[in-house]
Amino acid sequence: MPRDDDFYIPERESRTRRPAVAAREEENVDKELDSRVVDLENDEESAFLRGQKRIPVRRGALPRKTASRLKQASIGLLLAGSLGAALATAYFYGTGSWRFRVDSSDNIEVTGTQNVSHSQVMEIMGGDIGRNIFFIPLADRKKQLEEIPWVESATVMRLLPNRLKIELHERTPVAFVRIGSKVSLMDSSGVMLELSPHSSARYSFPVITGMQDSDPLSTRAARMRIYGELVHDLDSEGAHYSSSISEVDLSDPEDVKITVADSENAVLIHLGSSQYLERYKLYLAHVEEWRQQFSKLESVDLRYDRQVIVNPDTAGNREHTDSTTGNPAAPRKPAPKPVAAQHAARNPHKRRH
Repeated sequence: MPRDDDFYIPERESRTRRPAVAAREEENVDKELDSRVVDLENDEESAFLRGQKRIPVRRGALPRKTASRLKQASIGLLLAGSLGAALATAYFYGTGSWRFRVDSSDNIEVTGTQNVSHSQVMEIMGGDIGRNIFFIPLADRKKQLEEIPWVESATVMRLLPNRLKIELHERTPVAFVRIGSKVSLMDSSGVMLELSPHSSARYSFPVITGMQDSDPLSTRAARMRIYGELVHDLDSEGAHYSSSISEVDLSDPEDVKITVADSENAVLIHLGSSQYLERYKLYLAHVEEWRQQFSKLESVDLRYDRQVIVNPDTAGNREHTDSTTGNPAAPRKPAPKPVAAQHAARNPHKRRH
């Protein structure tokens, strides 16, 4: 039977042997792990190498992307060539075929003419008879037609195969204008219009004076704007006072002068540059009183506040009245200088045409 002495290990010896045993055990474990890792790597590498096999691939002369682009470009060129050939065929047919030739004036349709004669239009369009419709410059013909005084705007269109359509928009006259001894119509832009002898239209407008034949269009247009403001103001309340005006003098933009005619005689009225309706109604309210007070009523100046100057255009025969009562009164401000208005009593019916 063993004794306890047989199993006795000195304390110092046991302390030195235990770390040595532990180190050997750790070394053995590391070797086993290293062998396993190596085996796994060898197995994966060997499996990968066994699975590889070269597959032969047949390659073309061009890459696939380049070949696709070349194919698309070829299709595009083919379509463009076909379209170009079709357009060229249509061009040569359209410019050379007799079907597109304007044969006579019957192939030119003109609408919107009232004061523009057919001969005026054919003076411009007649040179295109016998020409191919595609070679007629429509923009140039439009510009030439708008140079006719009565034409405000023009439209020229091609109607296949061989017709032209012209639509004219004529100017609208708003007044007569007298320059020297000549009387013409005038529109709101200051363009003078000759009255066509063949026109059936009848006009009843005041006669505008104070313009010269040498005045530029801009000057005439500015004065016609004043005339438009005058007519609009006088008719703004629906009474149509402008219908009683026979003449309008626009020589001085700061003093618009109108001539009105009634059963007695013609009277020249100074309206200034504003408040046309208010001043004209003042004249209507007191005209009968002034006729009774003065031997002859020829002109009235209404440009001043609370003061009316009767017959200012007749030298030495100037009378002042109170605008509120119409009775003679001393002037509240110095009397204005005589206005150089070419005024003479005329037959009222000769003022309106």
